[in-house]
Amino acid sequence: MKKIVSLILVLFLIASVLAGCSQKAADTSGASTSNEAAQNDQSQIAQSGSSENATGSSGSDDSLERVKQAGKITIGIDDAFPPLEFRDEKNQLVGYDIDLSREAAKRLGVEAEWIPTDWNGVILALNSKKFDIIWSGMSMTAERAKQVDFSPAYLNEAQVVVVKAKDDSIKTQEDLKGKIVGTQLGSTSEEAANKIEGLKELKKYSKFTEAFLDLANDRTQAIVVDELVGRYYMTKRPNEFKVAFPLVKEPIGIAFRKEDKALREALVKVLEEMKQDGTMAKISKEWFGEDISTLEDVKF
Repeated sequence: MKKIVSLILVLFLIASVLAGCSQKAADTSGASTSNEAAQNDQSQIAQSGSSENATGSSGSDDSLERVKQAGKITIGIDDAFPPLEFRDEKNQLVGYDIDLSREAAKRLGVEAEWIPTDWNGVILALNSKKFDIIWSGMSMTAERAKQVDFSPAYLNEAQVVVVKAKDDSIKTQEDLKGKIVGTQLGSTSEEAANKIEGLKELKKYSKFTEAFLDLANDRTQAIVVDELVGRYYMTKRPNEFKVAFPLVKEPIGIAFRKEDKALREALVKVLEEMKQDGTMAKISKEWFGEDISTLEDVKF
């Protein structure tokens, strides 16, 4: 009986030892699997991070490639803004900006397509991707620079007060008190006009041509307008209008969506080439009688 009991105890001990070894092996195997999984997870995270870093460094800016694949660059404009962009007697788009942008597009290897747009919503239209850029005598301001990126200034001009040629009653800003003044809605001319104190009324038009028409018909006593536009009208109708005085100086540039860095870089490079080889000067002389082109960085 004692032998039987001893044998049973021995067998029990052996079974316990074997069970312990089996459990240890299972634990080791589980830990190994768990460690492998963790290493795989870490590897995937590292690869993902590396991929994200690569994407972040190269960015997702396909703006230049998109334009080249389309074979054209679409340009938002105000088509009643002479001499920068306007319709001739055959309803064809002409102007300084038209000639300049056509040549720039050619050097990019694409066509230029101009899209007339309500100036009051032109930046919204750009950022809604209705076109690729705004190239339409856009004055560069700190407020606009919050919404778009600008090229270097390619022209410098001013906001001026224009009156009828025979009107000698308006020579200073003080003389505008109690007067009805016109300007274009959504323009920097409107911003300048809003700062004039004591006006009887500030009338706002969708196009400068409408403002000049009302001035000619005595529905306003003066208008606030971009200098280049005002002087162009004076050359066409020299005995009807004149510049009374300037209000504020303004640089003019091309506007880009903020994410379109590649397109901006390529177009600025083209402008630099056109400035260096005399193309900008040639086009400027054709429209203004002299070279008033520039290419200057503007800080806001």
